[in-house]
Amino acid sequence: MMTTAHTEITETLHEGSDSSHSHVTPSEIAVGVVIGRASEYFDFFVYGIASVLVFPAVFFPFENRLDGVLLAFTIFSFAFIARPFGTVISMAVQRRFGREAKLTMALFLLGISTAGIAFLPGYAGLGTASIVLLSILRVAQGLALGGSWDGLPSLLALNAPPNRRGWYAMLGQLGAPLGFFMASALFAYLYSSLSMEDFLDWGWRYTFYVAFAINVVALFARLRLVSTNEYDRLLEARELQPTNVAELIGSQGYNIAIGAFAALASYALFHLITVFPLSWISLFSTQSISEFLVVQMVGAVLGAVGTVASGLIADRMGRRNTLGSLAVLIAVFSGFAPTLLDGGKLGQDVFILLGFLILGLSYGQAAGAVTANFEKKYRYTGAALTSDLAWLIGAAFAPLVALGLSARFGLGYVSVYLLSGALCTLVALYINRAILERADND
Repeated sequence: MMTTAHTEITETLHEGSDSSHSHVTPSEIAVGVVIGRASEYFDFFVYGIASVLVFPAVFFPFENRLDGVLLAFTIFSFAFIARPFGTVISMAVQRRFGREAKLTMALFLLGISTAGIAFLPGYAGLGTASIVLLSILRVAQGLALGGSWDGLPSLLALNAPPNRRGWYAMLGQLGAPLGFFMASALFAYLYSSLSMEDFLDWGWRYTFYVAFAINVVALFARLRLVSTNEYDRLLEARELQPTNVAELIGSQGYNIAIGAFAALASYALFHLITVFPLSWISLFSTQSISEFLVVQMVGAVLGAVGTVASGLIADRMGRRNTLGSLAVLIAVFSGFAPTLLDGGKLGQDVFILLGFLILGLSYGQAAGAVTANFEKKYRYTGAALTSDLAWLIGAAFAPLVALGLSARFGLGYVSVYLLSGALCTLVALYINRAILERADND
C-alpha cells in the first residue's frame, strides 16, 4: 500500500494542470528542505555564538564576564519561548490567507529582526533601551521561526518508500551542522582577523548582515516551491493542512507530549555541544577562541556525517529503535562529559568531536520520530508544535542552566542535564510503544 501511494504521489509531482508553474520533483523538495533549514540554523547559530563572544561586552558591560554571558543566554532563550506562539499565530494566518502569505510574513520577520540586531546600538549608546530592543528582536526571531514551518519535511517523510524513511527524515536535520559550520567559520575568520576593538565595534555585525542575505535567498527558494499548484496538490493529497490548535491539543495532546519528550536527549545535547562549550572555553580555559571555533567546525563536519549515517542506520533498525539506542549512548557520554571538559585542550577537543558525532547520529532522526501517531488531519500542525516544544523543553535553557550550575557547583551538572534528557527520551519511547501495542491489540 505504501509503495502504491508513493507511486501515485510521484506521478502527481510530474503532472501539472497549470503550465505557468514549473513541475516540482522530489529532489527539488529535498533541496528546499536543506536550504530552508540551513538558513534558519545559520541565523540561529550566529545569534548563539554572538551571545558568548559579543553581547556580554556590547549589551552588558556593567556586569562581570560570567554574569554577562548568563544574561545573554537568558535573552537567547526568549526565541524558544516565543516559537510555539509563532506557530499558533501562523497556522491561523495560513488558514485565512494561504501558505505563501504565512511563509513570506515569517521569513521577512526573521530577516528584519536579524537585520535589526545588526544595526542595534549597544549599551554605551542607548543604555537599558538597547537590552529591551535586543529582547524584542529576539522574541521576533522566535515568532518568525514558529511561522516558517512549510511542511516540506513531513511531505518528504510521507512520500518515502517504506525502506527509506530514515534517509528522507534526516534531510531536514542536515541543515543544523551546515548552518553551524558556516556561522562558526564566519566568526572564526572575523575574530582572528580583526582587533578586539574592531570586532566588538562593527565586525560582529557583519555576521548578521550575512544571515539576512541568506534568509532572502532561502525565502525565494522556498516560495518557488510553495507557490506551485503541484505542491498544493501534494499537501492536500496527504492532508497536510493547518488545523485549529485548540482542537489539536484536545484530540492529540498526548502525542504532542510524547513527541517532544521522545526527542529530548538530542535537543539537550544540541546546545551542550554547540553554544555551551564556547562559553566555558571563553570563561575558564586558556584555549584560543579562534582555534576552538575551528575545532567546532570539524565537529560540525562529523555531525553532518553522523546525520547522514543516521538515515542509513534508521532504515535498518527503525527510527524509534535508533533514537532509543542513541539516548543510551548519550547517557553514557554524559558520564565522561565533566572529565573531558576539565581535561585541558585535548579533553575539550575530544568532547566536541565525539559529542558532535553522537549528536548527528541522534539528531538526524529526532524530528518527527513519532508524528506518524497523529491522525492525518492533525499531522501538519502537530509536527510543528511537537518540534517547538522539544526545542523549548530540551534546548532553550540548556546553555543558561549548564553554565550557571557548572560555574558555581561544578561540571557534574552537565552530566545531570544530559542524563535527564536521555532518560526522558527512553521513557517517552517506552510509553509510545505501549500505546501502539495497545492500539494493535484493540
